[in-house]
Amino acid sequence: MEETPESPPPTERSIQLTDPRALRAYAHPTRMALVGLLRRSGPFTATRAAELTGESVASCSYHLRILAKYGLVEEAPGGRGREKPWRATARFTDWPGHSEDPAVAEASDALSAAVARRYFERAVRAMEQRHTLPRAWREAEQFSDSLLHLTPEELTGIGERINALLQPYEDRGSDPDRRPEGAIPVSVVRLAFVDREIPGEVPDGDGEMDAETERATDREAEA
Repeated sequence: MEETPESPPPTERSIQLTDPRALRAYAHPTRMALVGLLRRSGPFTATRAAELTGESVASCSYHLRILAKYGLVEEAPGGRGREKPWRATARFTDWPGHSEDPAVAEASDALSAAVARRYFERAVRAMEQRHTLPRAWREAEQFSDSLLHLTPEELTGIGERINALLQPYEDRGSDPDRRPEGAIPVSVVRLAFVDREIPGEVPDGDGEMDAETERATDREAEA
C-alpha cells in the first residue's frame, strides 16, 4: 500500500453545480464514490483510488480527470511522475432544487435520484453489517421516518435548524484533535419529500404548490 502525501483538507464548505454537463458528470456512481472518499480519506492517487473502489487504475484516473474538469477535485502537491495525488475541493456539493432552465432542472433531478440511490445502497450495507457493532452503537443508530403536514417555508426552516444543529460536529472531520474519545464516522442522511402516497392531498399542475416550491432553498448533498 502506498503512502499518500500530506495535504490540508478542503477549505471550502461547498461547491455549487449549475452546469447541466457538470450535474450529469457528477451523477456517475464511481465519481460520487471518489469524491466522497477524497473528502473523508484524501488526498490519494489513482492507484489508491483503485484499491478503495475496486475499479481499475485507468478507470479511476479517467473519472478523476472528469471530476477535475468540473472543479470537484484538483491535483494535490507532492506527486511523483504519473502517481499524482488528488484532493477534494470542497466538503459538500450543492445543486439547484429548482430551475427555470429545463436542462438544468432535468440534470438536477437526475443527480438527486442518483444520490438517493447511493444513500440507500450505503444504508442497506450498513444494516447488513450492523451485527458486528458494539451494543451501544447498535442502540444509537437511527432508522425512522415522520409524516408531517408542512408549508414550504416551514420545511425550509426545519432544514435550517437541522443544519445549525449539525454544524458544530462537522469540523471534527478535518480536525482529529477536536474529536472526543470514542468518536467514529457516522453518516447522517436527511431526506424530506412530498409524499404522494396519500390520495387527494397533493395538488398537481401549475397551481399554488409549484409557485411556493419556487421559493424553496437549494438542495445540499455529501457523496
